[in-house]
Amino acid sequence: MTKPDSPTAKSHDLIDWLVTRGLEGADKEELLDGYCNQLVDLGVPLMRFHAAQPALHPVYGGTGYSWYKGQGGDFQTFEYSEEPSEVWTQSPLYVILNEDVDAIRERLVDQNEPSRFPLLNELRENGATDYFATGISFDVPSQTNPYDAKMAIDGVLMSWASYAPEGFRDDDLEVIETVLPHLGLALKSASNARVSKDLMRVYLGRDAGQRVLSGEIRRGSLQQIDAVIWNFDLEGFTSLSEELPGIEVIDILNDYLAVVVDVVHQCDGNILKFMGDGVMAMFDVGEIDADARAALAAATMLQERMAELNAKRKENGQPVSNYTLALHAGEILYGNIGADSRLDFTVIGPAVNQTSRIAGMHRSLGQRILISDDVARAAHPCDHELISVGRYMLRGVPEPKELFTVYSPAK
Repeated sequence: MTKPDSPTAKSHDLIDWLVTRGLEGADKEELLDGYCNQLVDLGVPLMRFHAAQPALHPVYGGTGYSWYKGQGGDFQTFEYSEEPSEVWTQSPLYVILNEDVDAIRERLVDQNEPSRFPLLNELRENGATDYFATGISFDVPSQTNPYDAKMAIDGVLMSWASYAPEGFRDDDLEVIETVLPHLGLALKSASNARVSKDLMRVYLGRDAGQRVLSGEIRRGSLQQIDAVIWNFDLEGFTSLSEELPGIEVIDILNDYLAVVVDVVHQCDGNILKFMGDGVMAMFDVGEIDADARAALAAATMLQERMAELNAKRKENGQPVSNYTLALHAGEILYGNIGADSRLDFTVIGPAVNQTSRIAGMHRSLGQRILISDDVARAAHPCDHELISVGRYMLRGVPEPKELFTVYSPAK
């Protein structure tokens, strides 16, 4: 029979909490903050806890979480780097990951010489008396792919520091190690959920990604909505791409498209897809009048931001590009289109086709921004001065369309 005050018995409540919160979908910060506070409640003299994990994210390559007694937890992200930083290579966690070491423990009060790890010397100066670190791999070993800590790409590295005069007792470490697999499982669940949300948002867009994760995954599941479609295109990019090295072409695309995406998101729009050097976006913020005003606000902001970017690139001696933008409003079908094995969450319908037709009028009309009469009517009254550039018959459109542009006085 397990004694009620044994480390195993003391761990039961924490294990139950981790399993329950993991099943309920708690995020990493909540899991780790609760874990640390409950360790303290169990009598573990915890001064500091740290967890580090790799991340599948387009901006940063890893995440960290540091908890200090009396201060709570703090979440960090670490950028991708071709070479590991000096701080990282001098960390005990780096040794565990890259050498044949399962765990590291140093009693910081028992040694007169400085530790080989700068972090441990810093912790000792701040009152730490003991340090323990280990890791859990989420990789599945097999006969063809046996577990190798040096090759582990998915998992979590963790460390604990104590403030007690005698450091961690054997019972403290037994509680930590008993709970460890359950903590790892809860963190794996939270990490997988976070990765899914991040990748869906990045590759499908904020709205479409959320819809897919919420269950809108059947082919042909379409929703009819009123929205404003934005059709952006870089001007003269084909010539630039033929004249410049490939890496410079990618840099130009990333520079300009980053501005477009930021502007659309700031005005509550959604990026639907990238089409080479073009972008299709949608504004569906409420009623069609609100959609139109948001799309026009984005168009005006885009003018300013693109002018700033071109001025900066010219100053740096970099090639520049101009752009065209077409706006149209109407009913669209928004949802899953494709085959069972490959779907696209996108928009179709006459409004999408008409936006493309309007985009084909930029060169003949000599206007960078063209706006359909549907958008102009929906946005009226608005803060933007819309100037008519005439009525035209567009290919495939039975009635003439009046087109407008935005008048922006020179500053």
